Amino acid sequence: MWKIQNGIDLQFTIADTRFDALNFVYEEFRRSIPRHVHGSGSYEIHYISRGYGQALIQGRPYEITPNTLFVTGPHIEHAQTPCPDRPMCEYCIYLKAEKKRRSRSFGEEECALLETLEQMPFWFGQDTQRTGALILELFEELKEMKTGWQFLAEALLRQLPVRLARNYEYAGKNHTKSTASVSQNDKTSVLIEEYFLYQYHSLSLEELARLLHLGTRQTERLLQRQYGKSFLQKKTEARMSAASILLSDPGRSITSVSEALGYSSVEHFSAAFRKYYRMSPRQYRKEMTGHGL
Repeated sequence: MWKIQNGIDLQFTIADTRFDALNFVYEEFRRSIPRHVHGSGSYEIHYISRGYGQALIQGRPYEITPNTLFVTGPHIEHAQTPCPDRPMCEYCIYLKAEKKRRSRSFGEEECALLETLEQMPFWFGQDTQRTGALILELFEELKEMKTGWQFLAEALLRQLPVRLARNYEYAGKNHTKSTASVSQNDKTSVLIEEYFLYQYHSLSLEELARLLHLGTRQTERLLQRQYGKSFLQKKTEARMSAASILLSDPGRSITSVSEALGYSSVEHFSAAFRKYYRMSPRQYRKEMTGHGL
């Protein structure tokens, strides 16, 4: 994995909305990414340069092939599973949008571009507008950091929403408008989402609060505001999502899955799993893979 999260301040504005680039990640996926969502005002842009896999988005499967481009916006549930022998290589950019107080009128073209982006909280398809080439050039600038890299990187980033809008228009598909409001723009959403995505073995409200430099009550209120869920609900969701991925591997015993998720006993895990999925881990595995061990 190649990742830049700190020390870079790249942003652009469209009409009354500012977009901050908070995270840049390149990864060759040899692991599955459990089901998760992003909070209000958050967008992830995914570009697959090579390799194969599958994305599960809002419960629907999508086949990932080279040159796949997809955007997952606020509250769009998604997961990814790579092809074992041809794992996908993904460039991912995390953007956070924040509405600014409207202090002036904006041009018709600028407002139309913003409206197009806001109407596409989710999009999946093949890149037809050389967006991938733009993203690769942007990542190269961020990696090399040669003279003037920040100016060039910001110029490239400003082109990204135009390329995305043209992909949407080229595909000619209609998507549901996003009704999510735009929240305070900061890096807490990145920390929260990565914490639940990767630390499901040892999730604790106290640890998350420490990472966010907040009190536990403030953290609970933040989760309710951003996701409409309590810490316990987010914890259960993260563990059960990871459980569904781990159980798809017939080589893992249910006991080892329980241990990987941080449960004190396999009985505790089985009871939690049954409550969430309305079936036992053994039944779930049998239905999904044909294996019941």
